[in-house]
Amino acid sequence: MGRSSLSSTYNTGSHLERVCNTFAWPLSSSGNSPSGSYSTILCCYCCIFLQCICILQHYPSSGRILEKTGLCNQITFGRYVRQGRKLGVDPKLFIQDLQFNKVPVRVYQPKATSDGRRRALIFFHGGGWVFGSLEMYKVSLRLVIKRESYFTESWYRLAPEHKYPDAYEDCLNATIHFMKNAEHYGVDPANITVCGDSAGGNLAAAVSQTLAGRSDLPSLRAQVLIYPGLQALDFNLPSYHQNRGVPLLFRERAAFFALQYLNGHALHMQEVLEGSHIPPDMRLKYRKWVSPDHIPPKFKVRGLKPCRSTDFIAEVYETVKRFCEPNLCPLLAEDAVVQQLPQSFILTCEYDVLRDDGLLYKKRLEDNGVPVTWYHLEDGFHGIISLYDYCGLSFPSGKRGLDSIVNFLKSL
Repeated sequence: MGRSSLSSTYNTGSHLERVCNTFAWPLSSSGNSPSGSYSTILCCYCCIFLQCICILQHYPSSGRILEKTGLCNQITFGRYVRQGRKLGVDPKLFIQDLQFNKVPVRVYQPKATSDGRRRALIFFHGGGWVFGSLEMYKVSLRLVIKRESYFTESWYRLAPEHKYPDAYEDCLNATIHFMKNAEHYGVDPANITVCGDSAGGNLAAAVSQTLAGRSDLPSLRAQVLIYPGLQALDFNLPSYHQNRGVPLLFRERAAFFALQYLNGHALHMQEVLEGSHIPPDMRLKYRKWVSPDHIPPKFKVRGLKPCRSTDFIAEVYETVKRFCEPNLCPLLAEDAVVQQLPQSFILTCEYDVLRDDGLLYKKRLEDNGVPVTWYHLEDGFHGIISLYDYCGLSFPSGKRGLDSIVNFLKSL
């Protein structure tokens, strides 16, 4: 089956063929892509791989079948298929499972001796606040851990069993504990960075804002936000429509995850997608921060259609009004908070519904004088970092993204 027929058969959006064509070949020592029939085979393999993940993640029919049989519910099924593979012991690292202020964490500490206190990175995994495990990131995270780094991953509580603000509070409490006890772990208190991808990027941004300006703690050195989801006011920004059917995160599922985190269910998802959940006066208030007008023109060329206006539904707003809290939607924080944020790194992907969340936050940080390093993967898609060397595939774009993160951390 050719690439075009494959993408049309699975009907995952008009850009899947381009995504597959870009990412299909594994990394090699020479960095060269294969050619001819081998390249076509790999491209088909990549498309099928993305489709399998996409179906498991975004089409809950398999989970519903199991749910009807009483074996498990949809979310339990989704968590099962997202489990990462087990890796062997790394001879260069001490790895421990601990608790920071009752929050489970996994700590990676280099065995090599250090001349002084180490820098540290605190990581919050993605997964829509509903899924995700530290096992998914072992390969990519071990590339990020350098000889001088101390690395901590947080196991925060997941929705829908634990609704907002549980995940945020777990990440905040674990971070505060670590900052207060940094010297005990041989870490420089002035060189601690928070990091997260997708929902984890949301949590990292919220933690950074909460800690900004606190006089009883050392300041964070930096925040690293990897294709973060930062708002739930407008699911009609350009990237949400351009990439609405592109794996690994569909537009509908972005709203689904936000609602699961907020309320523990996804009622009123259609109204939220249409924008009926925000009062006109509040939408006008936040338009200075959340609007297509603030997206650079070059990102609005591809596949945009005019959005029809919808009527405000007060009953829906009452169920989702906490979407306007910055701890849930960090893009809505006041300038006085944003101005105090640490040096920042933001990674965005062109084929990602959350692209514009990152672009808007980049603008907010820059407008408030915060140093920002921005890395945009023109051929990247949502979740590409966690898929590095996953099931035998190594996406070149994911490797470039990882390298950009490592280079930023080394520059601190």
